[in-house]
Amino acid sequence: MKNAQAKDKYDCIRIGNQVCFPLYACAKEIVRQYRKPLEELNLTYTQYIVMMVLWEFGAMTEGELGRRVRLDSGTLAPLLKRLEKQGYVSRTRPDDNERKLLISLTEDGDSLRDKALEIPCKVSAGLNLSEAELVQLKALLDKMMLNMN
Repeated sequence: MKNAQAKDKYDCIRIGNQVCFPLYACAKEIVRQYRKPLEELNLTYTQYIVMMVLWEFGAMTEGELGRRVRLDSGTLAPLLKRLEKQGYVSRTRPDDNERKLLISLTEDGDSLRDKALEIPCKVSAGLNLSEAELVQLKALLDKMMLNMN
Protein backbone atom coordinates (compact mmCIF):
# COMPACT_ATOMS: atom_id res chain seq x y z
CA MET A 1 0.00 0.00 0.00
CA LYS A 2 1.32 3.38 -1.01
CA ASN A 3 1.94 5.92 1.75
CA ALA A 4 -0.23 9.01 1.06
CA GLN A 5 2.43 11.24 2.57
CA ALA A 6 5.25 9.88 0.41
CA LYS A 7 6.53 12.07 -2.39
CA ASP A 8 5.56 10.86 -5.80
CA LYS A 9 5.89 12.08 -9.34
CA TYR A 10 2.49 13.85 -9.15
CA ASP A 11 3.37 16.13 -6.23
CA CYS A 12 4.36 18.91 -8.65
CA ILE A 13 0.80 19.08 -10.00
CA ARG A 14 -1.15 18.82 -6.76
CA ILE A 15 -3.28 21.94 -6.24
CA GLY A 16 -2.07 22.30 -2.66
CA ASN A 17 1.55 22.54 -3.83
CA GLN A 18 0.98 25.32 -6.32
CA VAL A 19 1.90 28.99 -5.99
CA CYS A 20 -0.35 29.92 -8.91
CA PHE A 21 -3.61 28.81 -7.32
CA PRO A 22 -3.49 30.89 -4.12
CA LEU A 23 -2.29 33.87 -6.18
CA TYR A 24 -5.20 33.40 -8.57
CA ALA A 25 -7.77 32.89 -5.81
CA CYS A 26 -6.50 35.85 -3.77
CA ALA A 27 -6.41 38.11 -6.84
CA LYS A 28 -10.03 37.24 -7.62
CA GLU A 29 -11.08 37.89 -4.02
CA ILE A 30 -9.21 41.19 -3.78
CA VAL A 31 -10.78 42.42 -7.03
CA ARG A 32 -14.18 41.39 -5.62
CA GLN A 33 -13.49 43.41 -2.46
CA TYR A 34 -12.74 46.48 -4.60
CA ARG A 35 -16.11 46.20 -6.37
CA LYS A 36 -18.29 47.96 -3.78
CA PRO A 37 -16.02 50.95 -3.05
CA LEU A 38 -15.38 51.40 -6.78
CA GLU A 39 -19.10 51.36 -7.58
CA GLU A 40 -19.33 54.63 -5.65
CA LEU A 41 -16.87 56.10 -8.19
CA ASN A 42 -18.56 54.39 -11.13
CA LEU A 43 -15.33 52.52 -11.94
CA THR A 44 -14.43 48.91 -12.56
CA TYR A 45 -11.25 47.54 -11.03
CA THR A 46 -9.40 47.72 -14.35
CA GLN A 47 -10.57 51.30 -14.90
CA TYR A 48 -9.33 52.11 -11.40
CA ILE A 49 -5.88 50.74 -12.24
CA VAL A 50 -5.78 52.93 -15.37
CA MET A 51 -6.90 55.97 -13.40
CA MET A 52 -4.23 55.39 -10.73
CA VAL A 53 -1.53 55.38 -13.41
CA LEU A 54 -2.88 58.59 -14.95
CA TRP A 55 -3.16 60.26 -11.53
CA GLU A 56 0.45 59.36 -10.77
CA PHE A 57 2.15 59.94 -14.11
CA GLY A 58 -0.18 62.27 -16.04
CA ALA A 59 -0.97 62.16 -19.74
CA MET A 60 0.65 59.47 -21.85
CA THR A 61 0.15 57.56 -25.05
CA GLU A 62 -2.18 54.60 -25.15
CA GLY A 63 0.83 52.35 -25.79
CA GLU A 64 2.71 53.60 -22.72
CA LEU A 65 -0.42 53.27 -20.60
CA GLY A 66 -0.92 49.71 -21.85
CA ARG A 67 2.66 48.80 -20.90
CA ARG A 68 2.27 50.27 -17.42
CA VAL A 69 -1.00 48.46 -16.68
CA ARG A 70 -0.04 45.33 -18.63
CA LEU A 71 -3.05 45.42 -20.95
CA ASP A 72 -3.06 44.91 -24.70
CA SER A 73 -4.70 47.40 -27.03
CA GLY A 74 -7.71 45.14 -27.60
CA THR A 75 -8.54 45.29 -23.89
CA LEU A 76 -7.40 48.85 -23.20
CA ALA A 77 -9.08 50.66 -26.12
CA PRO A 78 -12.70 49.85 -25.16
CA LEU A 79 -11.91 50.58 -21.50
CA LEU A 80 -10.57 54.03 -22.46
CA LYS A 81 -13.63 54.70 -24.63
CA ARG A 82 -15.85 53.98 -21.62
CA LEU A 83 -13.75 56.25 -19.39
CA GLU A 84 -14.01 58.97 -22.02
CA LYS A 85 -17.79 58.51 -22.23
CA GLN A 86 -17.92 58.86 -18.43
CA GLY A 87 -16.02 62.14 -18.73
CA TYR A 88 -12.90 60.98 -16.87
CA VAL A 89 -10.35 60.94 -19.70
CA SER A 90 -9.86 62.49 -23.10
CA ARG A 91 -8.30 60.73 -26.06
CA THR A 92 -6.60 62.95 -28.63
CA ARG A 93 -4.23 62.46 -31.52
CA PRO A 94 -1.20 64.79 -31.46
CA ASP A 95 -0.76 66.90 -34.62
CA ASP A 96 2.81 65.67 -35.03
CA ASN A 97 1.89 61.94 -34.97
CA GLU A 98 -1.58 60.84 -36.03
CA ARG A 99 -0.76 57.20 -35.21
CA LYS A 100 -0.45 57.87 -31.48
CA LEU A 101 -3.34 58.38 -29.12
CA LEU A 102 -2.72 60.62 -26.12
CA ILE A 103 -4.70 59.80 -22.97
CA SER A 104 -5.26 62.65 -20.51
CA LEU A 105 -7.34 63.13 -17.41
CA THR A 106 -10.25 65.54 -17.61
CA GLU A 107 -11.06 67.84 -14.73
CA ASP A 108 -13.67 65.32 -13.53
CA GLY A 109 -11.16 62.48 -13.82
CA ASP A 110 -8.57 64.41 -11.86
CA SER A 111 -11.06 65.33 -9.12
CA LEU A 112 -11.99 61.67 -8.75
CA ARG A 113 -8.56 61.13 -7.18
CA ASP A 114 -9.65 62.67 -3.87
CA LYS A 115 -12.70 60.42 -3.76
CA ALA A 116 -10.47 57.37 -4.31
CA LEU A 117 -8.21 58.07 -1.32
CA GLU A 118 -10.15 55.86 1.09
CA ILE A 119 -10.31 52.81 -1.19
CA PRO A 120 -6.91 51.22 -0.39
CA CYS A 121 -7.57 51.41 3.35
CA LYS A 122 -11.04 49.87 2.96
CA VAL A 123 -9.67 46.96 0.97
CA SER A 124 -6.50 46.33 2.97
CA ALA A 125 -8.54 46.27 6.20
CA GLY A 126 -10.24 43.13 4.91
CA LEU A 127 -7.01 41.31 4.08
CA ASN A 128 -6.18 40.40 7.67
CA LEU A 129 -2.44 41.04 7.24
CA SER A 130 -0.22 43.34 9.27
CA GLU A 131 1.35 46.35 7.61
CA ALA A 132 4.73 44.57 7.69
CA GLU A 133 3.20 41.49 6.02
CA LEU A 134 1.59 43.65 3.33
CA VAL A 135 4.94 45.34 2.65
CA GLN A 136 6.67 41.94 2.45
CA LEU A 137 3.98 40.53 0.15
CA LYS A 138 4.20 43.57 -2.14
CA ALA A 139 7.99 43.26 -2.31
CA LEU A 140 7.78 39.57 -3.22
CA LEU A 141 5.15 40.21 -5.91
CA ASP A 142 7.21 43.10 -7.34
CA LYS A 143 10.23 40.77 -7.48
CA MET A 144 8.17 38.11 -9.27
CA MET A 145 6.87 40.62 -11.82
CA LEU A 146 10.35 41.99 -12.45
CA ASN A 147 11.70 38.49 -13.04
CA MET A 148 8.83 37.70 -15.44
CA ASN A 149 9.74 40.53 -17.81
